[in-house]
Amino acid sequence: MAENDYVIRVLASPLDIPAQAWNSLLLQEPDPSPFMRHEYLCAMQQSGSARAQTGWQAQYVTLWRAGELQAACPMYLKSHSYGEYVFDWAWANAYAQHGLDYYPKALVAVPFTPVPGARLLARDAASRTALVRALIEHARTEDLSSLHVLFAQPQDVAACEAAGLMLRHTVQFHWTNADGLGSRFNDFEHFLASLQQDKRKKIRQERRKVQEAGVVFRWSRGQDIADTDWDFFYRCYERTYLEHGNAPYLNRDFFRQVAQNMPSHWLLFVAERERQPIACSLIGIDEQARVAYGRYWGALERVDCLHFDACYYQPLAWCIAHGFDRFEGGAQGEHKMARALLPVKTTSAHWLAHPSFAEAVERFLEREGQGIGEYLDHLALRNPLKAAP
Repeated sequence: MAENDYVIRVLASPLDIPAQAWNSLLLQEPDPSPFMRHEYLCAMQQSGSARAQTGWQAQYVTLWRAGELQAACPMYLKSHSYGEYVFDWAWANAYAQHGLDYYPKALVAVPFTPVPGARLLARDAASRTALVRALIEHARTEDLSSLHVLFAQPQDVAACEAAGLMLRHTVQFHWTNADGLGSRFNDFEHFLASLQQDKRKKIRQERRKVQEAGVVFRWSRGQDIADTDWDFFYRCYERTYLEHGNAPYLNRDFFRQVAQNMPSHWLLFVAERERQPIACSLIGIDEQARVAYGRYWGALERVDCLHFDACYYQPLAWCIAHGFDRFEGGAQGEHKMARALLPVKTTSAHWLAHPSFAEAVERFLEREGQGIGEYLDHLALRNPLKAAP
């Protein structure tokens, strides 16, 4: 296809796009999340974790000019809504009740990764606008029910809204390395001192329970993470999913590939008791942006409060010690507020082909948006930080 002077190509794999061209576009974005890197997306497909057989049929939309990549995004045809974290099951049910097919739908997102970041990679605003138009036209041409751009950044949201997509908001919980007086925390105790007394007391009690159980932590970063530690991590990760009655979304080969191809973006905490590993948490890191991302956790033994220590307190202490600015705790979870991860509004954009359903969803999103605003107001009253002097 061609629009103006762009050549538009829809590709069946990120492997069909030169890694340097994709990552060059990504690094121009204000928030170049490591989970949008070419290596990460290729690992999803090459490992078989996200492929047509699992309901993720890749159709990467790319815009080219004079042989150079101008804009691109990871798009998938979805036959279900699993692994997205922006829930539209009610929309699918409404379609089914009216004898209409909601699937397949078009999804612009990183599979199984609810981390906000750039989704519509583009050299300039004009290319981003053209990319959104190409996405809508592709959805129409393929007779898809809808198009969804998840966990997008402001520049993506603006382009989508200008093209007529409807916006939807959800809430995540992020920690910021700031003491309220314009400085970073000196250490974990300094961080605790910024909290209200009851929250500070609770965290100390939870950490004490883990210590009294004889658990100690060690961490490894990047290429220092041993293969045996990756193997142990996957045992924990897989077991946690199976205990909840589900197979894990990501397989061992996926983690093998990202460990090999983007090692600098991983930090692993291993909990040990009597020198035997019993649990671990895997953190994504972006050295340039000074951001850490809580991603995966698992345990082979049950220890009271171990999850909180492995997934929050150990990573926060590490972020403070290494000068990281932010720790993103992932999707959902009000309990994170008690650990000083504060609510942040995230945004997705949606287009529905059927006019009547589009109108109904627009009304729903208006009501839901009001509810999100009230929810954020409610959460603000539960702020765990001390009042500013």
